[in-house]
Amino acid sequence: MLRRFARINSVPHYRAENTGVAQYNILSTSRDPEPVERIEDDAIPSLAPTIEMPQPTFFIHPHGEYQYLNLIHDIIEENNEHIGRNGRTISIFGAAMVFSLDQGLLPLLTTKQMAWKTCLKELLWFIQGKTDNRLLQSAGVHIWDDNASPEFMESRGLAHYAEGDLGPIYGHQWRHFNAKYDTCESDYTGQGVDQLAEIIRCLKDPVERFSRRLIMSAWNPCQLNEMALPPCHILCQFNVDSQNRLSCALYQRSGDVGLGVPFNIASYSFLTHLLAKHCGLVAHEFVYHLGNAHIYDDHIHALKSQRLRKPFPFPRVEIGVLRDDINDYIFEDFRVLNYQSYDAIKMKMRK
Repeated sequence: MLRRFARINSVPHYRAENTGVAQYNILSTSRDPEPVERIEDDAIPSLAPTIEMPQPTFFIHPHGEYQYLNLIHDIIEENNEHIGRNGRTISIFGAAMVFSLDQGLLPLLTTKQMAWKTCLKELLWFIQGKTDNRLLQSAGVHIWDDNASPEFMESRGLAHYAEGDLGPIYGHQWRHFNAKYDTCESDYTGQGVDQLAEIIRCLKDPVERFSRRLIMSAWNPCQLNEMALPPCHILCQFNVDSQNRLSCALYQRSGDVGLGVPFNIASYSFLTHLLAKHCGLVAHEFVYHLGNAHIYDDHIHALKSQRLRKPFPFPRVEIGVLRDDINDYIFEDFRVLNYQSYDAIKMKMRK
């Protein structure tokens, strides 16, 4: 279990053979290698065993995406089944990944084609404090449609909301934390706590940017029952090191590994790059912590296939303009460079 939290997660946990094409065959899926006692000639023997990870039968260049592929592998191998609110899953509890953002690097998965434009448009919608799904639909984004449907809203006891109103979800909490919610069209200026604005203020301050309190929470117990869907990615923390490099750590209580997790990696990496640009810093790392990491039963076959694909190099992101107000950034300000991927993998989202 310890390996899920190690930065050496950049090579496969599974043994593989080179097929000569752009994927691997699984030779062994042993999850827990036997401890190996290793004593150096000139060292005092240690009582603690050294754990050796299984090695591939050919050289595999380390790649950050293997952290995600290893997560798929571990969940499938453990096969811990649970039937919950929206169907059967297999899951683990507790996992972590670390992705470099240095020199504009963007951890956009390459073993399947990612809808990064949709991801970025949703992020800008969050940043502006919006909760109206019709705005996303007008931009060609439909990822919230199922959770905004009349049937789903009725199941949440929110049938009185107007069409497209998702309640006080992420954007409302980021920009107006705990402000009394009326409708998605109400003006909340000056109401609640603007967590994002406070983080930006601190990041621009040469002293306060080093604070250990740069936290933004979407989890508000007072308003969970007013939301179309309680937040999955619930809390992020920003950190600036002595070289003015900005990192973001995210805690996510629940992660749909097939669909949601790749999106969340991209979204918070975009956010970190944007805040670094906006505040005169340099993006450094995205650190991702997952609570319940699960795979839905109808996603297992697709993810088994994805696990065998060799990742391409991650792309890079450029933000071409520095705007005065964080609310003013638009989709056209961003360029994703040299994104190469396999084809998209179709999986159905669970409500």
